[in-house]
Order: sequence, then structure tokens, then C-alpha cells
Amino acid sequence: MHESHHHHAHAHGHAHHADPSAGSERRLLLALALTLGFAAIEAVAGWHADSLSLLGDAGHMLTDSLALGIAALAAVLARRPPTPRHSYGFARSKTLAAFANALFMLLLIAALIWQSVQRLDAPRAVDADTVTVVALIGLAINIVVATMLAGHGHDLNTRAALLHVIGDLLGSIAALASGMLIKLTGWMPIDALLAMLIAGLIAASTLSLLRAAMHTLMNGVPRTLSLPEVGRELAAVDGVGGVHDLHIWELDDQRIALSAHVSLRDMGDWPRVLARLQQCARTRFGIDHPTFQPEPVAAQPLTYMPPAATANRPGDAGVITKPR
Repeated sequence: MHESHHHHAHAHGHAHHADPSAGSERRLLLALALTLGFAAIEAVAGWHADSLSLLGDAGHMLTDSLALGIAALAAVLARRPPTPRHSYGFARSKTLAAFANALFMLLLIAALIWQSVQRLDAPRAVDADTVTVVALIGLAINIVVATMLAGHGHDLNTRAALLHVIGDLLGSIAALASGMLIKLTGWMPIDALLAMLIAGLIAASTLSLLRAAMHTLMNGVPRTLSLPEVGRELAAVDGVGGVHDLHIWELDDQRIALSAHVSLRDMGDWPRVLARLQQCARTRFGIDHPTFQPEPVAAQPLTYMPPAATANRPGDAGVITKPR
């Protein structure tokens, strides 16, 4: 097709590439320093007290540190402009890091559960006083970090980090309960049982992170959108004869991209139709990076074909026509 008929509809603005506020970056870095520093202290104390619940909670705080570190790193990488080799920029480095961190944490979870099972078979003495004191300090730090992030959790990274910190609050409570119960009852197996509970908390957040990262890396349609619904809305735009080869994916956790071929009844009307398509994608679905390819209406009427019916045509996600 002639170059003049190929239009990229870039309706997004520079706001998505702007630096986060200095206050937000400082909060993330301070939360990272507090969480990572105490995770190291808790790991040493857990090793000294021979407490799996403390070691497990230290691992959970490490996941919080990774989440906060990813958020801080994303703020730095967002300042790097696109290059000829990376035309979309470096926003997906956060997704890659999250995927790698999730796999690493699953290995740590498996090791923690294995050690817990062994402890249940042969319980060992635990320094309850150390567990209780360290868990109390950890609980206080988690409350401070959660309060610091909760008041400024407007962006996706901060909200995700806050969820990790709230989960770690539960881990600190579990470690505190372990120390107090051992102090009062002397029942040593509670340490291993609560360590397994903490492992379950880590696993839940880790698997959720892994699924989200995998979905983005595989160019999946955002979970908040329906491909057929978007196609029908675009096909209903005045002047559009049909929409096919429709694809929607996430560039990162804040930007959604779309590409589609649009059949037109009048190629001369393309500038006005393009503006309507941009408006529809942006206001109805929050898609700020659409690319539309105009084409003349085919001689035969277009019919809807689900993806399964076009499996032998690579890259074809079905045909959606204007309702009659």
C-alpha cells in the first residue's frame, strides 16, 4: 500500500514518560532501605535463634525489597529515551526483573517448606526471646513503611509495593505469635508451622506476580479489556466498513498498544475517521498507543471470523465487521 495511506495513530502524550515526582522516588528509596536493612537483621537473628519463622519472614521482607527496588529502578529507566534498537524504550525491563525475581522466590519458598517439614519431624529449640523482640521491631517497621506508601499509592508501582508490605505485616505477626507461643507453651513445632504459613503468603503474591509478568511478556490482551468488544466498538465508528487483524497488548503496566487494519468506504475520509478511532480507543478503553492501517472496503462483504477459524493464518486475530 502507498505510504500516504499508512498512518500511525499515536494519541499518547509525554506524561507516560515523565519522571515520577521526587517525593515519590524518595519514599520508594526510603522504604527500600528500611525493608532491606531489616530483612538482613532479621535473617541474622533468625539464624542465631534457629527460628524458621524469623528466617521465613526475612525472606518475605526480601520480596518486599525486590518489589520496592523494581519500582525505584523503573523510575530510573523511565528517564532513558527510546533508541534505534529499543524503539519502545526500556519500560519492560521492570517486567523482566519481576519475572526473574518471582522464579527466584519460588526456589526460596520450596527450600523453606522443605526445612519446615524436616523441623516438624525433629523439632529444635528456638530462642523465643530473640524471635519476639525481632518480630516486634519488624512489625513496627512494616507499619511505618505501609503508612508511608498508603498515603501516596496513586501509581501502579507504589500500589503493588504496598500490597507486598501488607503481606509482610502478616508475616511479622506470624513470627511474633511463634515467639510468644513458644515462650508460653514451649511447643516448638509452632515455629515450623508458622514458617509454612509465611511461605504460603509469599507463594500467593509471587505466583500472582509471575502470572502478571508472563501475561505482559507474552503480549497478552490486558485483563481489563475484551478483544471482541474493542473490535465491535471500533467497527461501529462512523465511516468504518470493518476491522481485522486486531491486536492489543501492554507495552508496560501503564501503556496499552493496539494495531488494526481498518476497511474504509471512502479513503478520502480517512483523516476524520482516524480522529474518531483515536478518540474511541482513548476514551472508551484507555488505549493510548493505537496504530491503524486504512484499506479500501473489500469487494465481498466482510464477515466475522473467530480466531479459531483463522488459525491457519498467522497473526490474524479474526475479522470484525460493522453491525448492520
